Amino acid sequence: MTSDTAKTDQKEMIRWLWKGYMRAYRLPLMLAMLLMLAEGLALGGLSYMIKPMFDVAFSSGSTTSIIWVAVVVAGIFIVRAFAAFGHRVLMVHVGQRVGANLQSDMVAHMLTLDSNYFRDNSPGTLMERVRGDAQAIATIWEVVLAAVARDVVSLLALLGVALSIDWLWVVVAVAAAPLLTYPMGILQKRVRRTTTDSRSAAAQISTRLDEIFHGINSIKLSGTERHEQSRVDREISAFAKTHLQSQANQGAIVAMVDIIAAVGFFGVLVYGGLQINSGVKTVGEFMSFFTAMALVFDPLRNLGKVSGGWQAAIASLTRIRDVFAQRPTILSPAKPAALPAKASAADIVLKDVNFAYGDTPILRGTSLVAEAGKTTALVGASGAGKSTIFNLLTRLADAKSGEVSVGGADVASLPLDQLRGLFSVVSQEALLFDETLRDNILMGRKGVDEKAMKHALDTAHVSDFLPRMPDGLDSPAGPRGSNLSGGQRQRIAIARAVLRDAPVLLLDEATSALDAKSEKLVQEALDTLSKGRTTLVIAHRLSTVRDADKIVVMDQGRVVDQGTHDELLARGGLYAQLYNLQFQDGSGGAQHSIGQNESTPAMPAERPTPDRWSFRRLFTGGFWGRKRD
Repeated sequence: MTSDTAKTDQKEMIRWLWKGYMRAYRLPLMLAMLLMLAEGLALGGLSYMIKPMFDVAFSSGSTTSIIWVAVVVAGIFIVRAFAAFGHRVLMVHVGQRVGANLQSDMVAHMLTLDSNYFRDNSPGTLMERVRGDAQAIATIWEVVLAAVARDVVSLLALLGVALSIDWLWVVVAVAAAPLLTYPMGILQKRVRRTTTDSRSAAAQISTRLDEIFHGINSIKLSGTERHEQSRVDREISAFAKTHLQSQANQGAIVAMVDIIAAVGFFGVLVYGGLQINSGVKTVGEFMSFFTAMALVFDPLRNLGKVSGGWQAAIASLTRIRDVFAQRPTILSPAKPAALPAKASAADIVLKDVNFAYGDTPILRGTSLVAEAGKTTALVGASGAGKSTIFNLLTRLADAKSGEVSVGGADVASLPLDQLRGLFSVVSQEALLFDETLRDNILMGRKGVDEKAMKHALDTAHVSDFLPRMPDGLDSPAGPRGSNLSGGQRQRIAIARAVLRDAPVLLLDEATSALDAKSEKLVQEALDTLSKGRTTLVIAHRLSTVRDADKIVVMDQGRVVDQGTHDELLARGGLYAQLYNLQFQDGSGGAQHSIGQNESTPAMPAERPTPDRWSFRRLFTGGFWGRKRD
């Protein structure tokens, strides 16, 4: 990127930040800048009062003159104190509001993006964008505006006082300043680069910690605590190294200002001292000039800090703009169609559907029909494409070719909210939030009466264990539902689906991870829930789908057979092989579930490192803990 292009990009980013976030707070910003101006002028006034202090008050011995000078100097300090306090409070208020708005908008925008975006970006990276980068932008503005208003005004006022005494002394003091231009430019570029590296390293730490805390039980059981600790240590060391480099480069900018100050003061002391000795200048003039120039280097140092800090802020702002530049590809159609059939009477049809994750084909000409009001089971080994069908139906992904329709309407022709409102999903890993059981069941729904809630609790058998919870429905579920057993989490998820009352039910191996007693209760709840609904079931334990109206057998992205349980066994194809494999020891499939913990190949972009990939595969069963085809 050329220098001109970089400057243009910076101007565009500043304009975007001002219009979108800063302009709404222009009144408190203007007041803060006025207070900064007052603080900056106070320094000039203080240096100016040094001359009458020495040449009038002290030399004359007049008590009145001494009191007058003392009152003025004290007044300057009082004005400076109130101005500094006022603008700092205002700037912190504006900075925090801007930071909060940025974070809120970033999360809102991220929630509109496709699932691919979250596969390509780790949770730690996204959290660092939302928290770290947004806060960096919020806090830097206090420093930047303080530099523009207070420090620049201080610099001009102090230079004005110095010039009024002797312009030649000023030239001597700043003669070495042009030497800063080239090295300052180099340091600014380094600050921006190392800050970007530092943010990336911080994101890696967040990602690593998220993985460890998510898989803590597996880590303990496998005895890999030291291994995981060493991996965290490497990430922390990498962050410390890059952060140190960033801070060192910013510190070097300030240090260079001090070196220039040393050269300037040396020249002024020698040249000015000779003029005082010869009687050309008074002690008061020299002290006033010396104070002004001494104070000049304080705003200069602040401006040096801002120079480095601004480059760090630009790095964060670039990363934030990158997030907002992302656009979802799965959208509601501009002219949405209406569902031709009543939702409860709508057949689900896939016709010659092809789909791939990157270059890896998943579905190859898949065709099937799930009849309205009936249960259709999808069976097959890992990688057959079963979960992908669910993603295509709900448009978490779009087919590359072929037709996916509900009630005769292509899913891409329906509004997203209407389409997804047709489905209730109960998966193998019930997703619960660290909120109350009530909140996890309602999921933001308003106006749910007690009768509807009781029906959902009874249908899902939540009422069976609710009396044992310390606060009933208001008991906390804990992080990822950790306060509940696996069966209890599944029943909460089923209660959520009952309350949602959608016409189509998608069951993604909802009972596979449960003990026999819990499985029986959950299966009863699912049987009740599926009555009168179009139900699609992903099944690994074939014993759970023997009574399905239709069983669709999949292999490597293709439908290879379909029919009832008895028909498929009689034909002796792949289904019969899978069934015999599970039941050959008379266990009913408990030890021989086919295709559990399916995993999608990594997307080409930002492919995880080998050790991290194996960690996710081992402890989460797929990308970010989601079981996929």
